[in-house]
Amino acid sequence: MSSEDIVIDVDDLSKCYPVYERPQDRLKQSLLPRLQRMLGREGRQYYREYWALRGVSFQVARGETIGIIGRNGSGKSTLLQMICGTLSQTAGTLRTKGRIAALLELGSGFNPEFTGHENIYMNASLLGLTQEEIEAQYDKIVAFADIGDFIHQPIKTYSSGMMVRLAFAVVAHVNADILVVDEALAVGDAFFTQKCMRFLREFMKTGTVLFVSHDTSAVRSLCSRAIWLEKGMVVEEGPPKEVCERYLEAFYEEQQGHGTTTRRRTAPQATQARPPILRDQRDAFINHSNLRNDLKIFQFDPERAGFGKGGAEITQVEFRDLDAHPLSWVVGGEPVVLRITAQAHQPLHSPIIGFYVKDRLGQPVFGDNTFLSHMDSPVACEAGETVVAEFEFQMPRLAPGDYSITVAIADGTQHDHVQHHWMHDAILFRSESSNVVSGFVGIPMQHIRLHTE
Repeated sequence: MSSEDIVIDVDDLSKCYPVYERPQDRLKQSLLPRLQRMLGREGRQYYREYWALRGVSFQVARGETIGIIGRNGSGKSTLLQMICGTLSQTAGTLRTKGRIAALLELGSGFNPEFTGHENIYMNASLLGLTQEEIEAQYDKIVAFADIGDFIHQPIKTYSSGMMVRLAFAVVAHVNADILVVDEALAVGDAFFTQKCMRFLREFMKTGTVLFVSHDTSAVRSLCSRAIWLEKGMVVEEGPPKEVCERYLEAFYEEQQGHGTTTRRRTAPQATQARPPILRDQRDAFINHSNLRNDLKIFQFDPERAGFGKGGAEITQVEFRDLDAHPLSWVVGGEPVVLRITAQAHQPLHSPIIGFYVKDRLGQPVFGDNTFLSHMDSPVACEAGETVVAEFEFQMPRLAPGDYSITVAIADGTQHDHVQHHWMHDAILFRSESSNVVSGFVGIPMQHIRLHTE
C-alpha cells in the first residue's frame, strides 16, 4: 500500500500505567524523587509498571475493515482510545488521517444530566460538526436512534440499549472517514443490531472501520484483516479466518482440563424407525432444470490443521446416501448422511462429536453435535476403539461458492468438556450453481400456498 493510502499508522506503540500498592506511595512518588534529584541522588521509584500495550505496530489503508480480537485485558480498548485521541501513549508514534468517529465505552462522550437532544449537539460538535451541519443531520439522527420521547429525557434515565442507539445514531451521521466500534452492538436489540450492520456494510464501501468484538464470526464476516492482541502485544495479524482459528485454538488449549473418569460402552439403543422423508414439491422440476443445486464434494484430508489434547483423533469424514454409499456429488434438497469416524487413544466417558458447515469466510452456516441426543445414555469407549457419529438430514440448497466442514470430538458435556481433536476444513465442497437460494441457504419447502380470504 502506498503512503497516501495509509489512514492509520501505528509504530511501536506502548502504554504504561504506574500501579501503586498504597495511597501514600503515590504522594511519595510525586515528591521524594524530585528532592533526591535536587540532592544529586538517584530517585527511587515507588510504583510498579503495568504495560497495557507494548511494541504494537500496524498500518491501515483507506477502505479497509480491520477486526481486533483478544480477551479482556489484552489492550484492545487502550489501543482504540489512543487511536481516537482520548489517551496518550507512553512510547511510539501514531498518525491518523481524516475524521474519526468512535463508539467506545458505553455512554462515553455523553453528559448524563443532559437530555438526548442536548447530547446530540454536544457529541456531534466534539466529533467535528458545525452547528449548521448538526441541524442538517438532527432529524436523521433522531430517526435512526428511534427512542421516541426519551430524546427529551436526561441520559441518566436511559437503558444501556437506548444509550447505544443514540451513540451509534450520532456517529453514523457525522460523515466520518474512520469509524471505530468497540463491542457496542453487544447490548443492542436484534432489530437495531441489524440496522447497525446494514449501516456498517454501506460505510465499509468507502470508509475505514476498526471493529473490536469477541464474536469471531462477526470478525470473519465483516473484516478484510484481523489483529489478535494478547497481553498488550500483537500475537498474529492476517486473514480473519486464519487468525480467528488460531485464537480459538489458544482459548481451548488454556481452558480445557484432563478427563480421567471412564465408563464402559452402554448397550446399543434400539433402532428407531426412520421417519418418512418429506420432499419439496418442486424437486422434480428443479432437479431436471438448470435450477438444480449441485454440490461437488472433495475428499477428506487427514492432514488438515487442527488442535486438541489428543485423547481421540478424527480419522474419516464423508457424505453417504441413505444406503451407506459414499458420495462425491450431492444435490441440494436431497437426503444425505454425514458420517464422522474417530479413533479413541484414551478412555472417553462421554464423547461428543460435532460439525460446522462454514462458508469461504469461515462463518458457520449450520451444524450440530451428538450431545443432546445421547446426554442420558453416553456411548463410552476404551482406548483403541472407534466411535462413529452419523448425521442424517436434507442437504440445504446453498448459494454458489466454496464451503468447508469443521469437525471435532470432545469428552464431557456441552458446556464443560475436553476438546480432544478439532479439525479445521476436514472436507471442502463447492456449490456449483443455484438459482433458488435467497440468503445463505435455501431450505426445502414442504408446502407453499397462495390464496385469498
